[in-house]
Formats: sequence, structure tokens, C-alpha cells
Amino acid sequence: MDQTYDVIVIGAGPVGENAAGRASATGLSVAVVEAELVGGECSYWACIPSKTLLRPGAVRAAARATPGVADPGPLDAAAVLAWRDRMTGEGDDSGQEKWLESVGVALVRGHGRLVGERKVEVTPEPGSVDDGGTHLLHARCAVIVATGSAPVLPPVPGLAAANPWTSREATAAEQVPESLVILGGGVVGCEMATAYADLGSRVTLVARSGLLSGAERFAGDAVTDALREAGVDVRLGAEVTEVSRPEVGGPVTVTVEDGRGTEQVTAAELLVATGRRPRTGDAGLDTVGLATDAPLTTDDSMAVEGASRAAGGRPWLFACGDVTGRVAMTHQGKYEGRVAGDVVATLYGPDNGGSELPPPGSRAWTRYAATADHGAQTQVVFTRPQVASVGPTEAEARDAGLPVRAVAYDLSAVAGAGVTSPEYGGRAQVLVDTEREVIVGATFVGPDAGEMLHAATIAVVGEVPLGRLWHAVPAFPTVSEVWLRFGEEYGL
Repeated sequence: MDQTYDVIVIGAGPVGENAAGRASATGLSVAVVEAELVGGECSYWACIPSKTLLRPGAVRAAARATPGVADPGPLDAAAVLAWRDRMTGEGDDSGQEKWLESVGVALVRGHGRLVGERKVEVTPEPGSVDDGGTHLLHARCAVIVATGSAPVLPPVPGLAAANPWTSREATAAEQVPESLVILGGGVVGCEMATAYADLGSRVTLVARSGLLSGAERFAGDAVTDALREAGVDVRLGAEVTEVSRPEVGGPVTVTVEDGRGTEQVTAAELLVATGRRPRTGDAGLDTVGLATDAPLTTDDSMAVEGASRAAGGRPWLFACGDVTGRVAMTHQGKYEGRVAGDVVATLYGPDNGGSELPPPGSRAWTRYAATADHGAQTQVVFTRPQVASVGPTEAEARDAGLPVRAVAYDLSAVAGAGVTSPEYGGRAQVLVDTEREVIVGATFVGPDAGEMLHAATIAVVGEVPLGRLWHAVPAFPTVSEVWLRFGEEYGL
């Protein structure tokens, strides 16, 4: 069965959904190909379930820190897991499928791979209702690759044979293990250490360096202290050199080496959270002259560099999300998906006669360029305390040659902190470009710090001069009053 559409999107996660929706909005016919669940990693195995697992512990901690509130006691693990299941739809993606239908996007189930220029071969899962054999889709205009990323297992002897958890198994677990070893001190490792400690697991976290090494040092230190206070055995500067699991489903033993020597740690489960890589190996990139073992490099219009051009020199192959290797976060991938969909609609949509994009640097170009990926990446780590950041760290800014001054403030000294909780603590820091006197980066560490991030993001993206920002009066008594303190510390 061969079918033809104007645009074909490979991958129906949130990134592919955004690209497909934007492209179809101008009247282009769009099909999205998905081998698993519509909604992708974020909806079923990442953002939604992980934050659901983390929320009850945060609420309990806030209650315990608030005078006059009865101690809520231990979490009901079964109830937490049941709430997680409700939030993920228990693996039912019919609601997501209906959304695609509502915006006029066709869903083709199966594994999609390129087999030539503007050609996508789809192989349905064996035995599925869609299993009518492999068929071919033709794109009149463009193909957008949004295949995401996959977890990486480091080459530790015995690790693969031990059948460890990855982030998928950790967020989809049907019961809470009595004990858990986590390998990796990044976002997934720290969040899952927090969640499973809250749920009653005895957690050991092994990291080769400090926690959250991509963030400001004070952020990683705060999370380290909090995890240890919660009972997590955090081992920094350590490596797992061997893994053994004699029985399937039985206890797993890891050999840990650090500055103190070598020790074996045995637990019910092992979670590997050492990173992810773009899922390009089975996308058929070799059939269009591209490497299969590297991210899809794109320009800021999300057109794939190195791919051939269609008639008139217009690009036909686009990519967005984790598969590009640009910024591996769902919200940034959705942003790239919106850019890619708008670019395709502009180049090929029925209302513009196949016009070219505006020239780079022009005011109109800003609508079609993924510039936030360069200087305004946002991230929230939902540990306790939360870590929220936008833009570079101080070290990254200095390495890039920016003349920055770090302005920090203790959040516990803000009036709104004491109202929130007598134990409220945290730290906030902004990076000021001293030549232009605009904020280029910010980090907030504290309870619900993620809710303070967007104000900083607007300041960074809008390049708001500090002289104007001083007139943005924060409400009292809120923790956001820290913005007034930043100005005072800077000397305004």
C-alpha cells in the first residue's frame, strides 16, 4: 500500500506532534508515523510519570515544614503508583490519537525509516491491527525526523546481562523495590533518587563527579546535601566497575570503586541513568547519504545539513528534538518542532507559492529560527530542592568570553520565604553582562524554584536592560521579591 502526503513526520512524541500540527495548520496534508505510543517518551516514561512520582514527597515535605499542619506520615506507595498510572493513561494513547485527528493529521502506526529522498517505509508491529505488511509513504514536500533518543548503557562488565532499569522501567515500575542502586548523577539519577527515597526504597547513588555537573556548582551541592539528609547514600567520585546478577529478577550486586577503596553493594534493582543518544541508527539515514551513528545536524530553520535539496534549492529533510543533539529537553524539542513545522509551511504551504524563507538576520527571520537553543535553554530539575536555570552557567559564560558578573542572593532572606515556611531556604543567582547591562543567565535553587524561572527567561530572551527591569515591581510578600534584591546587589 503506497500513500502520498505533503509532509511526513517520523515520530509522534510531543516534538513530532508539534511539528505535524504546525505544518498542517496551513492546509498541507500531513502524516505522522509512530511505532509505539502516540505522545512518546515524555507522556508515558519520562516527564509526566516522573513528576507525578515526585509530587507527593514534595507536598509531604512542605506540610512537615509548615507550623500547625499535622505530620502526614509515610507515603502510600500504592496510591502514588496508581496516580502515576492515571496520569499516563495506563498506556492508552487514544486521546492523543484523537488530537491528531482533530488537527487533520493522519496517524500511520509502525516503524518508519527513510528509503530514499522523500520516501518513508513503514513496517507495522507483527500481529498488530495495522499489520498489513510493509508499505511506502511518499512526501510531496518534506520529511521531518523526530525519533528522539535512547538510553546508553556504559561498557561495564556484567551490566547488560543484569537487565538493569533505564528511565523507562524506573518511571513505570509496578512496585517499589526495597533497595535501589542508581548509576549516574544527572537529572534522571537525582530525580529518581528523590522519588524512590520518598517511596521507601533504600537508595545508593553512584556518580563519577558531582551531582548535576551541568548546573552551577551550588545547585549540585544543595541537591547532594538534601539527598543525604533524606537517607540516600550518595557516593561521589565513584565508579561501578562490575555488575553481577546470578538469577533473573534476583538481587543485583555492583562493585563500586572510589577514593576509599572497593566495595560491593547489593540491591533489589539497579537503575542506569548515564545519558542518552540520538535515535538515528534505524532511521534509514544512509539511504539519503547521511551518517547513521551521529545526531542529525541542522541549521536554525531545523533543515538537516548535508542532505540533498529539492527543486528550487529548498530543503526537504528536517529534524527536531533529541535526534538533533542540540538540547535534549522536551520543551526545547517542542519549540524546535514548532519552528520546523512553520518553516515547512512557509516553504511549501499553499498560501505562499513556495516562497523562500526570509534572509537570516532579518526581523522576519526570527519567526523561523530556533535561537533559544543557543542562549536561552531552560531546565527544571524536580529534586528537592528544585533547580531551575536558563542560559549558561557562570563558567560557560566566561569560557564564551562574556563579561559577566554573578549576582547571588540567599532566598531565605526574602520576606516571602518566611511566610511560605520557617525552614524555607535556597539560593538564586543571575549573570549580568556588564557591558550591555542585561541578564544572560539565571539559576534558582529552592522549593518550587521552577515557578520563578519564566520571569528570568523573559529577561534573557528579551534582553531587558536592568534600568527597565528595576521598574518591574515584584509583589510583596512573595519569593519573587528576590528580583528587587538582585538590582540592589548589583548597585541600581
